[in-house]
Formats: sequence, C-alpha cells, structure tokens
Amino acid sequence: MPVNDAHRHLGVLPAYPFYGGPAVHPDLGARATIDELIADLDAEGTERALVIPNYGVPDPEIAFSFNELCVEAAQRDDRIRAGLWVSPLDRDADRTAKALSLAAEPGVRALKLSFLLGGRPTDPACRPGLDRIFAAAREHDLVVHVHTSPGAASDIDEVGTLVDHYGDDVKVHLVHFGGGMSGHIKLVGSRFFDWIAAGKQVYTDLSWAIGFAPRWLAAEVDRRGIGGDRILFASDEPWGDQAGEYARLAAAAGDGELADLVFRGTFDKLYG
Repeated sequence: MPVNDAHRHLGVLPAYPFYGGPAVHPDLGARATIDELIADLDAEGTERALVIPNYGVPDPEIAFSFNELCVEAAQRDDRIRAGLWVSPLDRDADRTAKALSLAAEPGVRALKLSFLLGGRPTDPACRPGLDRIFAAAREHDLVVHVHTSPGAASDIDEVGTLVDHYGDDVKVHLVHFGGGMSGHIKLVGSRFFDWIAAGKQVYTDLSWAIGFAPRWLAAEVDRRGIGGDRILFASDEPWGDQAGEYARLAAAAGDGELADLVFRGTFDKLYG
C-alpha cells in the first residue's frame, strides 16, 4: 500500500563533537540532493512526503540554509511538500523573516520549530517571534511542525502551551508524540484527547515512540471514538528508520480505517 511520510529531512550536516566526544556523522542516511531523496522515496514506496531542513548541530544557520533546497524539492516533484525552518529567537529574526518570505511558494505546507537550538515556548522573549510565526501559518494555511522530547524546552509541558495558545486557528503537529515515556503518558492519558474535544487543531506522529505508545494510543482512539484522524506516519529519516517506524505503527494501527488515516488520509488532508 502507498505510504505518506509526514516528517523527514533533507540536507547533510557537518560532523560535530556531540556530548564532548569526537566529531561524528550519526545521521548516516542524510541526503544532500533532491535526486537522492527521490530515489529513497521510490525505494521505500513512499507516495508523498513532507520534507524539512536537517538539523541537529548547534548552528541554526545550517538549518536555515536548507530552506531553499526543500522548496526546490517540492516544486520539482509533486510527491514532495516542504517545511521551512523558522525560529522565535531575536538573534534569528532576519533569517526567520527570509524564511517566512517563502511561505507562499508552491509546495510549502509547514513551518518547522524546534527548541533544541535555543529558546523556550514559555519564555516571554520568544513570544513576539512565536506570534509572527503563527501569524504567517494562519495567513498561508500552514501547519506548525514542532519537535517534542522529554525535559527542558521541548517537553510537552512547554510545547503544549503552543497548542493552548494558538491551536484554535492554527494547525499544530506535535512531532514524536511527546518524545518519551512522560510525554506519551500525559498525551494518551488525557491531554491529546482533551485538546481535540476542546476544538484544538492538534496532530501528532509516533516517530521515536516507545513500544507501548502506538498500541495504547490506538486502543484509546477506539475506546473514545476520536483522534484517529489526528495521527500521522513519520519516518524522521535520517534520524529515524523508515522500515522500523512503519512496522511498529502498522502493527498498532491494523489494516482498517485507522491505518488508512494514519498512513494516507490525514497526510492528504493536512499536507496534500
């Protein structure tokens, strides 16, 4: 069956001495060119993909530098949609303004936020930048695609405030479903469904999810009768593993209506 991928990266990062070790390239599958990306999609059988700049080394200029490449990819192949790297930080204001100038380009469907490179959703100093980013998303009907991971500025307790503040009229995609044990439990236990019931435009993917989370989420969707149209498949290539991510989520989603939404339908609605 064709699969739509709601989160993968384009661009090759320089080697970096993460955590005080030697300079390394952990993202072995990173792609520098559009041709390489298209070859991967063909090999996987991926029908459509949202492609965002690769990032991870603590230099935001590198992530910003891949915006034009992602836009070019989307305009070259109709299977590809582009996400633009943006930042709410004052030091990145000019680069973010340049990125937002591309928001109306054909194929652009998302704005990518990650607080791994600085800032915090609840920091008042970030509020003006966040307001500009979400205003651009609202104007151009774009999704704000936000990284989550346990603790610090990317914790769901922090990132969830963006759903509370902006989710009434802007679509927010919570990447990695909270990013770990605490986030999964907070979201499946109530918060994800409470947001949906309150009318928030919240979506998520299960890349990096701990094994129990996809099963539990699928069971809660079935029990509650809501949320099945808010979950997307995402590989997070080259930081994730497409085959492994697919296998885990397919096992949880089964082969019925939920699987069709997760692997195809919700992507078409959100990014297609």
